[in-house]
Amino acid sequence: MSDTLLVYVILAITIALFMSERLRLDVVALMALLALMITGVLTPAESLAGFSDPVVIMIAALFVVAGAMLRTGLAERFGRFLGRFAGTGRRRATAVVMVGTGLLSAFMSTTGTVALMLPVVTSLARNARLSPSLMLMPLAIAALLGGLLTLIATPPNIIVANQLASAGYEPFGFFDFTPVGLALLGLGIVLIVLLGDRVLPARAPVDRPAGTEGVTLLPGSTLVEDYLVDRPVRLRVSAGSPLIGTSPAEAELRSRFDVNVVAIHRAHRRTGRMERLGGTAEQPILAGDELDVYGPPGSIEALRAATGLEYLGTVDAPEETQLAEVLLPPRSRLVGETLASVRFRSRNNVNVLSLRRQGEPLAGPLADIPLRFADTLLVAGSAEAIEALRSDRDFVVVARTHDTQAGGPFSRRELAALLIIGGMLVLLAFELLPAVTSVLAAAVALVLAGCLNANQAYRDINWESVVLIAAILPMATALQKTGGVDQIVSLLAPLTTTGPIALLATIYVLTGVMGLFISNTATAALVAPIALGAAVQLGVSPYPVLMTVAVASSAAFSTPVSTPANMLVLGPGDYRFRDYVRVGAPLQIIVGIATLIIVPLLFPF
Repeated sequence: MSDTLLVYVILAITIALFMSERLRLDVVALMALLALMITGVLTPAESLAGFSDPVVIMIAALFVVAGAMLRTGLAERFGRFLGRFAGTGRRRATAVVMVGTGLLSAFMSTTGTVALMLPVVTSLARNARLSPSLMLMPLAIAALLGGLLTLIATPPNIIVANQLASAGYEPFGFFDFTPVGLALLGLGIVLIVLLGDRVLPARAPVDRPAGTEGVTLLPGSTLVEDYLVDRPVRLRVSAGSPLIGTSPAEAELRSRFDVNVVAIHRAHRRTGRMERLGGTAEQPILAGDELDVYGPPGSIEALRAATGLEYLGTVDAPEETQLAEVLLPPRSRLVGETLASVRFRSRNNVNVLSLRRQGEPLAGPLADIPLRFADTLLVAGSAEAIEALRSDRDFVVVARTHDTQAGGPFSRRELAALLIIGGMLVLLAFELLPAVTSVLAAAVALVLAGCLNANQAYRDINWESVVLIAAILPMATALQKTGGVDQIVSLLAPLTTTGPIALLATIYVLTGVMGLFISNTATAALVAPIALGAAVQLGVSPYPVLMTVAVASSAAFSTPVSTPANMLVLGPGDYRFRDYVRVGAPLQIIVGIATLIIVPLLFPF
């Protein structure tokens, strides 16, 4: 077997494994890297060159910068500021959200932007008495298109710029993407604002009261209805109950009866008034205590029969016991784990009442269900416990029954982050230093300034993406070394005989189709060398061709699995797969047509 055919086989298997989602993307990329090394297609030095590539270092540093924006509250402050201008009409609110999200996405990852803006936008929708489904898909679209505004906005931009530099061309500069990005973002905003009523679903209830910006504030009954959970029942512990002297955790009430004790009330020794106790899970139960319990009616009846509890009636969740809707972002450490394995209740001091996946509540015992990215949990706990979840990067609190956070003056950490990130942007804009130097210096400065500590910085780096890029870049080297790029380019040649516009269209379609099944980062890394080779062979400038690769990599609107940004809004927006096809596929085609017009004007052949 020739080396070229061997590389094709490895590439085909790699893409098939990417599509199957049976293994993590970074693991698949490492397997491909090992295959190229073991078969001798690449030397060890060539195979491992990606791990020292400036692109990889720069992307890792950008994750630290984005993490500092989140941890200092700088990004959330921007979201709250945005809410002041949203108004109550759908068109105005959509325009404000998409403009603000697009601008934020120019400096943060699209996934981080959507995770940050998700509770803000949900709150704005409910304040305006709009269905969140009218606002959340536009949020994801704006984040993806905003990724075309600057060089650092998304990894595909950096990958195509690096492809130019590797071939001896001047790479794209920091603002070279901006005219294209502004035009396409503006086009997307106009289309969604004008046509959103016709194409976006208005599926979720709209008559829900709300509170302040930042996190949706809902009455407990609303969250309970959304998750098909019954209202809490209050039960009194009778003398002689076998629960006396044990805690809810020791009695294993969740596993035995499928119920959750979310509060214990006990009479004050002097006044006799019932008071809520802290530490519900570990609190020993005494005779006369009153328990607030969530669970199916049959389960509660079984609990009463077995433990001698007296039924007092249903109650509203007290103010001390807050309910919250919590979403798992892509980098959550809970993904792949179960609630039992991570000791969720004892570690976070909250009870999980229900679990939704792709908008549907899951039935049965929840403790042993492996959690997935974009799962949403209905949890109950104290205000302090819910607030702790908000500051934990493993969770995104989408909605809650009360909010205690208020705006205030800029903190020292916020000001430091603002100055450092502003300085980084100046260095990038005027190209005073190499891009990787500017970004890495900013990441180190943010740690030294106390905006985040070193452990937090390492945790904020999406290592799956970093390893994926470092391991997949040598695939391009293998294709070039064995002549695979030249063969693929020769196959594309008949499709482009009508001129360079046909080449752009071919590259856009190829990138878009691959992006339906594998990550946009991997797509850009695989298509960029082919696009460059095609441009060189046809004797046209590589700049419009590689800019088209970047655009097509970001224009992944057609399916919920195309990007993490789409997955994040799937559950909270109560979307179906067909909603993405109905809205995203036409938009992806329109963006493609606009790209064929705009890119050649800005980057002539």
